[in-house]
Amino acid sequence: MTDPASYRPAPGSIPDSPGVYRFRDERGRVIYVGKAKSLRSRLNSYFADFATLHPRTQTMVATACRVDWTVVSTEVEALQLEYNWIKEFDPRFNVKYRDDKSYPFLAVTITDDVPRLMVYRGAKKKGIRYFGPYAHAWAIRETLDLLLRAFPARTCSAGVYRRAERTGRPCLLGHIGKCSAPCVGWVSKDEHRAIVDDFCNFMAGHTSAYLKRLEREMRAAADAEEFERAARLRDDAAALRRAIEKQAVVLTEDTDADVVAFADDPLEAAVQVFFVRGGRVRGQRGWVVEKVEDLTTSDLVEHFLLQIYGEAGDSETGVVGEVPREVLVPELPPDANAMSEWLCERRGGRVDLRVPQRGAKRALMETVARNALQALGLHKTKRATDLTARGRALEEIQSALGLSQAPLRIECYDISNLQGTNVVASMVVFEDGLARKSEYRRFAINSVGDAALGGDDRAAAHNVAAQAATAHNVAAQAATANDVAAIHEVISRRFRRYLDERSTDELQMDDPTDDDFEPAARIDPVTGKPKKFAYAPNLVVVDGGPPQVAAAQRALDELGVDDVALVGLAKRLEEVWKPGEPDPVIMPRTSEGLYLLQRVRDEAHRFAIAYHRAKRSKSMTRSALEGIPGLGATRRAALLKHFGSVKRLRAASLDEVAEVPGFGRRTAELVVAALRKPDGRPGTAADAEDAAEVEEGSST
Repeated sequence: MTDPASYRPAPGSIPDSPGVYRFRDERGRVIYVGKAKSLRSRLNSYFADFATLHPRTQTMVATACRVDWTVVSTEVEALQLEYNWIKEFDPRFNVKYRDDKSYPFLAVTITDDVPRLMVYRGAKKKGIRYFGPYAHAWAIRETLDLLLRAFPARTCSAGVYRRAERTGRPCLLGHIGKCSAPCVGWVSKDEHRAIVDDFCNFMAGHTSAYLKRLEREMRAAADAEEFERAARLRDDAAALRRAIEKQAVVLTEDTDADVVAFADDPLEAAVQVFFVRGGRVRGQRGWVVEKVEDLTTSDLVEHFLLQIYGEAGDSETGVVGEVPREVLVPELPPDANAMSEWLCERRGGRVDLRVPQRGAKRALMETVARNALQALGLHKTKRATDLTARGRALEEIQSALGLSQAPLRIECYDISNLQGTNVVASMVVFEDGLARKSEYRRFAINSVGDAALGGDDRAAAHNVAAQAATAHNVAAQAATANDVAAIHEVISRRFRRYLDERSTDELQMDDPTDDDFEPAARIDPVTGKPKKFAYAPNLVVVDGGPPQVAAAQRALDELGVDDVALVGLAKRLEEVWKPGEPDPVIMPRTSEGLYLLQRVRDEAHRFAIAYHRAKRSKSMTRSALEGIPGLGATRRAALLKHFGSVKRLRAASLDEVAEVPGFGRRTAELVVAALRKPDGRPGTAADAEDAAEVEEGSST
């Protein structure tokens, strides 16, 4: 822990002007970003009597070792800079509105030649119109199933659509009247687009006009004695009414608004949002966040608007139209005018940010607030156990391993290979007991063997291998030696990069003329993102026993790294091995600390296996086509692009291969001969050479 007085700025050095400030830890990592109308007033509040600070603020200022700031000219500029820095640095103490799932949308691919309706999750893209979000995917499918009766638009994938075009037969939805089947020409593409346009208008809230049109057409059909068509229109209207009834009418039809409400206590806050489109509640989302300061409801509103609407209108992400015409909040943010101006810029039009005082909007706000209060209660019931378990796990690991402090950052390494081929390694990172996937890394191991082993770990590896040989397990000998050498290589590479980056930082720190200095220079000046190996862990875990631990320790000793704890976790008995210790540390099976180490180890194993399989699949695909005469990298790529896989290429005929751009009949014959023998079995490159010789002889 750091004494805040040790890095408090000198009196009079903080400007009394608007700006954005950053707190950094001992490694230079940004741990908190904030903005203020007066930097002097706000920053001085952090260095007041320590006992009067909020508990999490106490933790933050005690973790930090430095504070810096940037002066700006306007409040809108401060909002934008604060948002950019939070997005760039991902500070651990900032309020983060995150939940444990992505919410589904009803998406319409309006830029496609034949638009498609589908359920969609993930980042939004240009050229797609979204409706939602919905709380559950089944809610979208149920609504869509009702609407397809009146709007029989395409919902099939591109592959199904192309197959129907080739065969001339529509899918089941076409036969039961829930698709107009543009794939087989039952309707033209223009007629299908008109159906999709009607669907979008209906989903946008223009429901009454469409229902009235259906009723007019139904009466006209009945008057003309077209009773089957009239019955169909009657059923369509009934389906639309059922779909509408599933969405409560709360406001007038022309209302598009997000209604936001909070419930909080001194440590946490819950937020709920109702998305109202066309006067109806189209979806709902909720978050629970930890409060780093004694934030008021007004402060929470500001943080929420900044993070949730920060992506709207971002040309890089393609997210547009997320900010509605109206945002209803329980209290206005401290800088309401600046926030309104910022929201208008994000939306590209007018945005009303206000507090509802009476009527239907006030009643809806109260409903949202009740939902937030209930969500906070449920979260505290469920989350309390989780928070306690994580803290207890870190304390148990610290006690069992005799560490000076709790291992807040744990890195785990695992090796994956198949009999010494395609050797890869994984590095996973857990911070505060939670996976930090943005800092996962993977390594391709070029060569492993006894040459890479030191004396002690070579002896340990051979000792284990000898035991395996006693059990007639020759494969285990090679696997152990490979793992030990690979562990040595990957630990060396990881910490060599760390030392290189740290030495660069120290040189920069010693250069007083460097105006672009970042404390510990953890941010890559080219990409603007944190460097890959910028932070050292408190604890390194390797998957294995004494041989793997010895190899990792030798790598650390060779580099002079002596401030990182190291253990190995052996799978057989879940023993924890420390370097140089003859006996393992045995943690109780019910220990939260052992459970955390197992989760870290299993995640490293999963990540390594995934990379190994991808690399092995790629090498197998490449080797199947290598060695064929006249087939270079460009032609191999053309074949794989045309057929999609080696399996489909093997099944292709000679004429189909010859149709690939850049291929003649002779080259196609060589490919077919190499991949498929005359009896239908896969061939080899030698078969292709024989085929080439036969062809040359026949032509002579």
